[in-house]
Amino acid sequence: MTLTADPRTQRLAVQQLGGRIGAVVDGVHLGPDLDAETLAEVRAAILRHKVVFFRGQHHLDDAGQTAFASLLGPLTTAHPTVNTGSAHVLSLAATQGMAANSWHTDVTFVDRIPAFSVLRGVTIPPYGGTTNWANTATAYDALPDSLKALVDGLWARHTNEFDYARESESYDERGEQDALNRDEFRSTYFETEHPVVRVHPETGERTLLLGHFVKRFVGLNTSESSAIFQLLQNRVTKLENTVRWSWQEGDVAVWDNRATQHYAVADFDTHRREVRRVTVAGDVPVAIDGRTSRVVGGSSDGYVDIDALIS
Repeated sequence: MTLTADPRTQRLAVQQLGGRIGAVVDGVHLGPDLDAETLAEVRAAILRHKVVFFRGQHHLDDAGQTAFASLLGPLTTAHPTVNTGSAHVLSLAATQGMAANSWHTDVTFVDRIPAFSVLRGVTIPPYGGTTNWANTATAYDALPDSLKALVDGLWARHTNEFDYARESESYDERGEQDALNRDEFRSTYFETEHPVVRVHPETGERTLLLGHFVKRFVGLNTSESSAIFQLLQNRVTKLENTVRWSWQEGDVAVWDNRATQHYAVADFDTHRREVRRVTVAGDVPVAIDGRTSRVVGGSSDGYVDIDALIS
């Protein structure tokens, strides 16, 4: 398929990586000037493959990454609580093998969970530091009817008591830790009840809304919640349901945060690793029965511009 982008013609090619998730998109120069047809094809690839990868986007800086992400929808602020020094860009840097080494969906502790995340490889270690993604739509589809009957009406409470961003570490030249401040991360407490099965607002798919921000399931005690959580998470993260990406500098990954979880592998020793994330605002999850997520604590108004979502 040949797509025209002003001022040149590009050839967009989508190479599927796995049967359930992942694709590489070639022939696209990411930035603010993508024509509408090319952008529509990119968005369609994200929705179909859940995470797509673009190599060789070395021309992008923070401003270019932000401008491209804004084509996908209104942006969130960089983080609900952590002051990153940037309006929209969250830098995740590590030098001690620390990464988001836990399966999660971004920022599920708020009511309006981000729709898309755009991640750019800035400094990539010589080995390790890969990221894995899992498809939460195919994970739901593969559940036996007995488990679907259990989860279709199940709800979970998500909180920001734990977050991968606060685990990112960097050290100054004296070897002292300069980590994200945990007190700052917890400066505003968020807790939200979400349906475990949400209906995707664009594709209509049913997806499992879980990950490491889950505190417990509504109506179940701690031990029951733990057992069911592990059962479902194991279904989500089956290897057949995942894709693993080996980063190069200049890579960009874009994923549908409403239909995936991801896990950054902390296996790069003391080498520096930095990726930068911009997130596109999403809507409030809707359960199969039409009920919407409910805020228990904290307001996401400062994280998501509601007026921009409505306009």
